Amino acid sequence: MKAPNFFSATEASAAIAAGDLTSERLVGACLEWIAAREPEIQAWAHLNPAHALAEARQRDRAPRRSRLHGLPVGVKDVIDTADMPTEYGSPIYKGHRPASDAACVALLHELGGLTLGKTVSTEFATRHPGKTRNPRDTAHTPGGSSSGSAAAVADSMVPLAFGTQTSSSIIRPAAFCGTVGYKPTFNRLNRAGLKFLSESLDTLGVLTRTVPDAALIVEELAGAAPTSFDDVGALKPRIGFCRTPYWGEADAATRAAFETALPALSKAGARIGHVELDAEFATLADVQIRMSSFEFYRALAYERTRFPQLLTESLAARILGGGRVTRAQYEETHDIAHRCRARLDGTYREYDVLISPSAPGEAPRGLESTGDPLFGLTWTLMHGPAITLPVFTGPRGLPIGLQVTGPRGSDARTLRTAEWIRRALNPVD
Repeated sequence: MKAPNFFSATEASAAIAAGDLTSERLVGACLEWIAAREPEIQAWAHLNPAHALAEARQRDRAPRRSRLHGLPVGVKDVIDTADMPTEYGSPIYKGHRPASDAACVALLHELGGLTLGKTVSTEFATRHPGKTRNPRDTAHTPGGSSSGSAAAVADSMVPLAFGTQTSSSIIRPAAFCGTVGYKPTFNRLNRAGLKFLSESLDTLGVLTRTVPDAALIVEELAGAAPTSFDDVGALKPRIGFCRTPYWGEADAATRAAFETALPALSKAGARIGHVELDAEFATLADVQIRMSSFEFYRALAYERTRFPQLLTESLAARILGGGRVTRAQYEETHDIAHRCRARLDGTYREYDVLISPSAPGEAPRGLESTGDPLFGLTWTLMHGPAITLPVFTGPRGLPIGLQVTGPRGSDARTLRTAEWIRRALNPVD
């Protein structure tokens, strides 16, 4: 029998509910695996094993509160926790202890889940890499900014982890590390206690091993009805293949994987169409960067004015660029985004979901960069749900992700269709 740290969240939840597994045993298995693997992967910013085990024992004594009861969760280190440091990936906040938990952490505890530890974030959830390495090949980046969360879940250190996304910070690391990444509809999960950089884009989401795992944690925290995956096989989804205006930036292996996947999806029962986005959509990557940079400049006013010497050169340059974006230019970005969201709603009337690359290809070699976020920028700006599935393998044996996106508020349908796609492309899993 496999060790409990290799259970999916749904498997562990069912085993705990049935009395076949305790939270203490699950947390203990996670900590034992972390002790063996962490020197190589470096996914964690803070761990307190004794505290985590004490919390697990308390959950085992308490009545079951939800499907999250007894499950350990990794918390990205830009999300406040009162009982452990939150450093936002920056030396400015070394040893910082928030006075209160973020809303998602407090809700997790209320529902019977527990915080295993803090996972590594890049600097203020931007692009300067942290210490984490890709568990599929430690010579390659795990992506960012949710690098520790992606690596910890991919390496079976924890079944669930919070991530955040402003550009492609859930989707890209999940794709590079070979996990499921789920960026819900904008503001589906309460963002209080998250270190804001972009109030118009920052989205709280999760990294998990399966699509049902992603649904479980987000639905419990959002107060949404559970999504059923029992009849997913009977779906006949309408899938739009959207190369996006950036298709030429995808490498040959990614393009070939998608071209091969289309007949497989069609054979499994999907209706496949090709979706072309026009010239205005081709501007959205730049629109997202201008919008977020304007907001970065203001959100990080304290850090850039009081501690400029503790900011990396790359972030300082990004902030400086944001200071050059005028209010009129910023307001124009919102006008363009609103217009494109409305136009995309019309496209989604013809399709249940759209599919596109999660990233240009496999995780790049080297740890000096977190990779190109290009394929996430548009979908984050559009505010709908986005899910990456680890269904392809590249020429170096590393994962390549397929991104599934849906209209705003269609999270349940998008999750069900994503699971259908995963089964159609990986039927033996």
